[in-house]
Amino acid sequence: MSYSTTDPVALSRIRRKLAVFSGLSLVAVAVGLPAWSVAALVLTSLAIPVAVGLTGGGSLLRHLLRPSGGLTPESPCPVARGVPEPPEAPRRCRRPAG
Repeated sequence: MSYSTTDPVALSRIRRKLAVFSGLSLVAVAVGLPAWSVAALVLTSLAIPVAVGLTGGGSLLRHLLRPSGGLTPESPCPVARGVPEPPEAPRRCRRPAG
């Protein structure tokens, strides 16, 4: 299964993983886990945005870190030209039939 840089489901999963690892890092510090486990969780939390930025560029990283920065009336639709649109595309992004 490949993830497109415009796939909102994949981005939400990545965002969820980032939140989980960040939360686990805070819990690890609060309960006093060994330093190596806290460091592993923190480094994983930092590596997720770095990987997203390297894979999808700055715009995808902004969408990851600012979930409300999704589609707005001024922003282009997430479907590239010549690529079939997903059935769950917002109504305003659908191409006219025919």
